[in-house]
Amino acid sequence: MNAWQSFENQLAPYAAKSMTCKGRRFDEPEDPNRSPYARDRDRIVHATAFRRLEYKTQVFVNHEGDLFRTRLTHSMEVAQIARTLARNLRLNEDLIEAIALSHDLGHTPFGHAGQDALNACMQPFGGFEHNLQSVRIVDELEERYGAFDGLNLTFETREGILKHCSRANAEQLGELGERFLNGTQPSLEAQLTNIADAIAYSNHDIDDGLRSKILTIEGLREIEIFARAHDQVRVQYPQLSGHREVLESVRRIIGAMITDLTETTAQRIAASGVRSIDEVRAASNLASFSDEMRQNMVDLKKYLYEHLYRQYQVMRMSRKATRMIDELFKAFMDDPRLLPPDYQIKKNAEPQVQARKIADYIAGMTDRYAMKEYGRIFELGVEQ
Repeated sequence: MNAWQSFENQLAPYAAKSMTCKGRRFDEPEDPNRSPYARDRDRIVHATAFRRLEYKTQVFVNHEGDLFRTRLTHSMEVAQIARTLARNLRLNEDLIEAIALSHDLGHTPFGHAGQDALNACMQPFGGFEHNLQSVRIVDELEERYGAFDGLNLTFETREGILKHCSRANAEQLGELGERFLNGTQPSLEAQLTNIADAIAYSNHDIDDGLRSKILTIEGLREIEIFARAHDQVRVQYPQLSGHREVLESVRRIIGAMITDLTETTAQRIAASGVRSIDEVRAASNLASFSDEMRQNMVDLKKYLYEHLYRQYQVMRMSRKATRMIDELFKAFMDDPRLLPPDYQIKKNAEPQVQARKIADYIAGMTDRYAMKEYGRIFELGVEQ
């Protein structure tokens, strides 16, 4: 028995385990040194798409400041929270880390503004959705191995990447899309990663919003959970001020959310009586906050939406990003010869085939590459 198999024997009966793994798209020999899910994680870390996340927007465009979060740092923070949750509940840490690190691989440059713009451009050709693009990357677009395209990840990792999906798209995904058609659930590792994502971005956007001076502590104190954590910090550390005081407050909010999520999910698991991953999939959703903490999260997200994501400076940058993506897409569709040769489709191909290749190209760009490409196409004097 391998060391990782001995470790998996200590996991909860409802955790994902190698012995119940649904396999890969292409059969491969087992790795004696790593579980299938650890192997997935390592392949993701070495993927080109993962490295690109360093220069993709979370909220603030990469060039706006060196200390703002990017898609890469966000993914790492999600993985840290997810691993803690997995350990608390005796779930598979290798799998939950693989899902967390790969969940944003399909994001466009310029964050959600870029995704919305590309989706609008792609409406005549099936639309664009970053979750589906993440699956497309790990299934097809990464080019690292001689035996297959993509990363050939396990079903369980791919299942976790695909957080949501329309019925029309699910019908084209085979077994991977079945849960969106029959109302079943993914693994607990996948369910928890989804919530870990929300914990990470909501709390760390507080930090970035304050760093940018768009948010203020006085304004954030309108949110009950922030005010409570901030008061605790002021009492325990009266000498703290400024950014350190903020970070200590955010740390406490994250800790409270993790504790609440762990305890509530454990109670729901016990009440459900699930004893295997198959029973988890057949049950109702098990990973959840308490009602009180869920409302705290709703209040936090609402505040950030109104005071950060829709703040005029952020909206100005989003508008620029939308225009850039829109004009790049239209230029490439009007004249595919502007594309690198690998993205040009034969003249007789259906328009949707060329459109999807253009979407792959644009979605794979970093913020700064997209800005340079825009300049190369639309501005005179820009080096090609």
